[in-house]
Amino acid sequence: MSATVTTPVTPPLRPATAMLSAAMTRLRRFTREEYHKLGEFGVIGADEKIELLDGYIVEKPMKGPSHVAVTRRLVARLPRHLPPGWFVQTQDPVGLSNSEPEPDAAILRGDETSFDTHHPEPADVGIIIEVADSTIRADRREKGHLYAEASLPVYWIINVADGQIEVYTNPDSAANPPSYIDRTDFKPGQDVPIVLDGASIGSIPASDLIP
Repeated sequence: MSATVTTPVTPPLRPATAMLSAAMTRLRRFTREEYHKLGEFGVIGADEKIELLDGYIVEKPMKGPSHVAVTRRLVARLPRHLPPGWFVQTQDPVGLSNSEPEPDAAILRGDETSFDTHHPEPADVGIIIEVADSTIRADRREKGHLYAEASLPVYWIINVADGQIEVYTNPDSAANPPSYIDRTDFKPGQDVPIVLDGASIGSIPASDLIP
């Protein structure tokens, strides 16, 4: 007598699961205005670690000790190298066309009172800075594309894992995808030029920012 082989039957998707599966192919983008409304109405809490990137609400990764160490150095050491009329903002929003990233630091035109009623826009940005410990791929690609598309003139990635500061310049907003044409890496023992409005106004030792 031959054995009977039973073929398992895959249950059909429940309606909610089917809808979710279909929705995954058409994600909803938000404008900056809609994003702000979500905060005003309490849909998004003020303490949530998120940012708006290319219309998508994205969770920000947890910061490790090395990431926090670099941010402390930026706050303590970068301002002393800046001329009057520029200041350092840390981990707060910068408004782009359909994005509102919160870079780890930005050198902005003005002073601490210049943006009491609105977020800085691309014309206000001299240098945008991200600290990368576990996020280097996203900082080079997704963040790099966004910043180049907005024609932010200088982009620094403080690459903790590789012990270097990557400086990206000459954004090409018309490229597909938008990108920076030039990249120069600086290691401890080298000085990183601080270029604002196309002019070098000084430099900071890479070792001042890399733990």
